[in-house]
Amino acid sequence: MTLGHVWLVGAGPGDPGLITANGLAALRRADVVVYDRLAPHELLDEARAGALLIDAGKSADNHTLTQDETNALLVEHGLAGRRVVRLKGGDPYVFGRGGEEALALAAVGVPCTVIPGVTSAIGGLALGGVPVTHRGVATSFAVVTGHEDPTKPHEGVDWARLAGATDTIVVLMGAARLEGIARALIEGGRPASTPAAVVQEASTPRQRAVTGTLATIAGVARTGKIGAPALFVVGDVAAFQQTLAPSALAPLAGKRVLVTRTRAQASSLAEALRLEGAHP
Repeated sequence: MTLGHVWLVGAGPGDPGLITANGLAALRRADVVVYDRLAPHELLDEARAGALLIDAGKSADNHTLTQDETNALLVEHGLAGRRVVRLKGGDPYVFGRGGEEALALAAVGVPCTVIPGVTSAIGGLALGGVPVTHRGVATSFAVVTGHEDPTKPHEGVDWARLAGATDTIVVLMGAARLEGIARALIEGGRPASTPAAVVQEASTPRQRAVTGTLATIAGVARTGKIGAPALFVVGDVAAFQQTLAPSALAPLAGKRVLVTRTRAQASSLAEALRLEGAHP
């Protein structure tokens, strides 16, 4: 029996152009692509003709496949000798459950390669106008989940301890719990006046951001109708958001541009526009 190979590919924070060269090469060779909800669906156009595309997307209270089913699917196709890409948003090993999938494959001897991606915790915030570190302002940062496994007997994030442990706190998957997380950090000793920001759908044409303080950010986000997927960042670096927002740094950043040239001409122009931060 000839074994296949599974690649765990990080697709980046949302912009399809942020997948790595190795990730794109693996995607183009795959027989099977198992993709997540947060993986840019435009990348599916890069799969070869005839490739099997399987939606394994997950959102709160809505799982197309359970994690056990996803693991079993990767094992099944790997044992059948197929080239499989597991396409994930962000990085496979940053709250992407890539480790669980790699362990499942290792247990049955299916070869597996991890291709890291740009995590939204860093790249997504950068494109939203927030550097996680900045000389003289922040020399450390922590990345935590705001949406833990509900079956766990107790919460794994010690918010009180985290409150004063690092300069910048980045919370992934915490959009629905902003008020509770902010309150826990304040109760843990983080000043209520600490700058905070929320970036929704970072690096995509739908990106929006709001800023405030730890005391006000939940209300500001609610008023702005900011929802998941969103990044919540707490720390003095959040005060840079409006100054470093893409639209403040480059005139075309975030703009949607209609390209009316022929396909051959449009591709080079579209590439140039993307490099300027626009969305053709």
